[in-house]
Amino acid sequence: MQAMSTAVKAHGMNGTLVDADWPPLALDEVRNLLCTFPDCGEPIEILSVSPRPFSAASVVATRGGRVFIKRHPRSVRDAEGLREEHRFMAHLRAHGAPVPLVYANTSGETAIVCGEWSYEVHEAPAGVDIYEDALSWTPFRSVDHARSAGAALARLHLASEGFDEPMRKPRPLVASFSIFVEDDPGAAMARYLAARSALRDDAETQRACDEVIELLTPFHHELKPQLKALMPLWTHNDFHASNLLWSDASDAARACAIIDFGLADRTNAVYDLAQAIERNIIGWLALSRGSEDTQDVPVHFDHLSALLDGYESLRPLSEQEAAALAPMTALCHAEFALSEADYFMGVLGSREKARMATMDYLVGHARWFHGASGKRLLNTVRTWSEGRRKQGMAQ
Repeated sequence: MQAMSTAVKAHGMNGTLVDADWPPLALDEVRNLLCTFPDCGEPIEILSVSPRPFSAASVVATRGGRVFIKRHPRSVRDAEGLREEHRFMAHLRAHGAPVPLVYANTSGETAIVCGEWSYEVHEAPAGVDIYEDALSWTPFRSVDHARSAGAALARLHLASEGFDEPMRKPRPLVASFSIFVEDDPGAAMARYLAARSALRDDAETQRACDEVIELLTPFHHELKPQLKALMPLWTHNDFHASNLLWSDASDAARACAIIDFGLADRTNAVYDLAQAIERNIIGWLALSRGSEDTQDVPVHFDHLSALLDGYESLRPLSEQEAAALAPMTALCHAEFALSEADYFMGVLGSREKARMATMDYLVGHARWFHGASGKRLLNTVRTWSEGRRKQGMAQ
């Protein structure tokens, strides 16, 4: 997290810092909130302001120690939406995953609604935030970080087993998996848009969705034979280096805490692993910073190998899961890109940002997987999967 300054900035869509959409937390505001949280103590100082763009968040020093507070517009997260995330986090903690505690107030409530805002208060877990300024699509600093992250994701998936709540209802900024899990993704896309009024009647969004269905259909065909083997599982869906805290600041540091469960939903383990590849292994920011050649997007193959090795050290994939990983990597970005467009159009009222989500992210990423670099990445994953299958047959 960035230290407080006179001008509050947030991560922009092109990788630069821009003016924040939401006002930062104020000390009086925090004091009024924490007076009902007996485990936290009186706030003393706001230590940092998060550059994440979709909410206002800060680490706050209190007389009881440091806490992490997030404030959301109710149109993005109401109390019900936050409780979904908190129940998942509580289940993960109870089953050994390194996830922060969410504090409850004197009424036993973890999601606090006040006027147009919803609040949540987390413990500030031990660990070093060495990727504090990193966006999604920023690579790991080392192979060791990638391997440790893979193991942390596997540990989360093992802990998630038995959490059987249904998928979340349609809301902004959730990375669901409801389109390409169906036999007819075009019809599923139509249902997805129909449930989101900001997108439903927008002609440009519809054209982008028509194009992306055409672009991603070959990967859906590749995935379909494996779909029945992908067991439903609640997953993180935003697993990148800056959502991890680390044992120290070295290149050999271990991931010791997992944070930010705002995109979590009931998907499957392969979907979440593909999201981790998409967010950490592919340098998409080269596109948003004006590169005209899509082949300029870097792919960190050494980190990919380490991430997979770390994951399988704790949770080896089945043959069907491994075969599903390549096509899932091409498909997994679609629904979050649409969810971002829904947020930008429906909450912020910004057609310009919504167009970046639909054209640069949704369509642009899908096109990239048809180019030389995208094919190389997917073929690398396919080769890895086939190698595992042959090794298993030989044993």
